[in-house]
Amino acid sequence: MTIKAYGAHAGDRPLESMDITRRAPGVHDVQIEIAYCGVCHSDLHQVRSEWAGTLFPCVPGHEIVGRVSAVGAHVSGFQPGDLVGVGCMVDSCQHCEECDAGMENYCDDMVATYNSPISDAPGHTLGGYAQQIVVHERYVLRVRHPEDQLAAVAPLLCAGITTYSPLRHWKVGPGQKVGVVGIGGLGHMGIKLAHAMGAHVVAFTTSESKRQEALALGADEVVVSRNADEMKAHSKSLDFILNTVAAPHDLDAFFVLLKRDGTMTLVGAPASPHPSPQIFNLIMKRRSLAGSLIGSIPETQEMLDFCAEHGIVADIEMIRADEINAAYERMLKGDVKYRFVIDSATLAS
Repeated sequence: MTIKAYGAHAGDRPLESMDITRRAPGVHDVQIEIAYCGVCHSDLHQVRSEWAGTLFPCVPGHEIVGRVSAVGAHVSGFQPGDLVGVGCMVDSCQHCEECDAGMENYCDDMVATYNSPISDAPGHTLGGYAQQIVVHERYVLRVRHPEDQLAAVAPLLCAGITTYSPLRHWKVGPGQKVGVVGIGGLGHMGIKLAHAMGAHVVAFTTSESKRQEALALGADEVVVSRNADEMKAHSKSLDFILNTVAAPHDLDAFFVLLKRDGTMTLVGAPASPHPSPQIFNLIMKRRSLAGSLIGSIPETQEMLDFCAEHGIVADIEMIRADEINAAYERMLKGDVKYRFVIDSATLAS
């Protein structure tokens, strides 16, 4: 089936309207009419070839929500009309150690929702800046939020799970003091989720203007990281830090805020490396530096259910498909609160 999409033909060219082809649903496939697709910072990195290996034409988008329009003959968990989502992956090998452990997001052969080699034309996956997508049923998520929140649910499929997974893995909860570094697309979700998990949340920002915003999101305290006195006041006080910043910065300034055995987990993915941390800031208090990549399909469903139960959605700004290039430029300036979402109905106009 030929559908409308928005993508780029080269890293130095803007995104534009294009026609792409989706496969007919196989016996285990779910066909989804996309209602909304969130805009992730990694979309910009990938489509502009700032990360190695971009395959063109590149149609980004891995924060997808919509309604099932058709299912294959052997699909039992979904039916036409269901509200569903698709996140960052659409396949994996299903037989490696990671897949057997239910963590297919760490499978070496994970197939990303866009920019992964496949046998179908054009030879790689094309993402959610499109009218429709066809996905194997095991990678489709059920959305239990009210339909009028559907657009704001879309960013949960990446920003939500990217922050939820490390918070769950490091057992964030009541009695813990947790730092969230950066108040953007990822960080604002980290604050909401850590707060809902019962932690005492300290938000870190470089901007005084974001202090009230962070408190409104659920932070218990806000620290302007450029203020040395404010930073020093939290020395050796944090159990866990979720660092969401997608630009190189001084990690040591945050390591010294961790207690003994505290962990800082990085989920932001800068285009160039962070400066190397001072090893003594790690070994003197047995602190850890870690990373985390999205989450498994079961964990992503758990996150969606948790968010539905607690009334959590992303703070979004809706855009038309033809506004995506301007939205990218605004993202680079931090001029969005906190996630752009494409109204897929505008792809046809």
